[in-house]
Amino acid sequence: MKRRYGLFIMLAGLAGAQVAAADIEAGKVKSEQVCVACHGQGGNSANPDFPKLAGQYRDYLAQALNDYKSGKRKNAIMGPQAQGLTKQDIQNLAAYFSAQPGELTVKQ
Repeated sequence: MKRRYGLFIMLAGLAGAQVAAADIEAGKVKSEQVCVACHGQGGNSANPDFPKLAGQYRDYLAQALNDYKSGKRKNAIMGPQAQGLTKQDIQNLAAYFSAQPGELTVKQ
């Protein structure tokens, strides 16, 4: 019984630590504030020097931003940009860009 109760407490704590559900609209607003200059409207960069974000996998985008923020992934432009993002911003941006049509999106 103690073991089950302990597991319940642990899982409840983990659930409380999770970031709130991603908000695509909030991601769009944030992208227009901090991403559009380089990555283009909707993450469809016209400049080959900046990657297209539209249609990328959500988990990949979130991991990349978290890695830039932590310094695990190095880039002179993205490091400082990611520093200003909250965990919720990162989830919202990843949700927004992954939902956008791009060259990586399979047309139905």
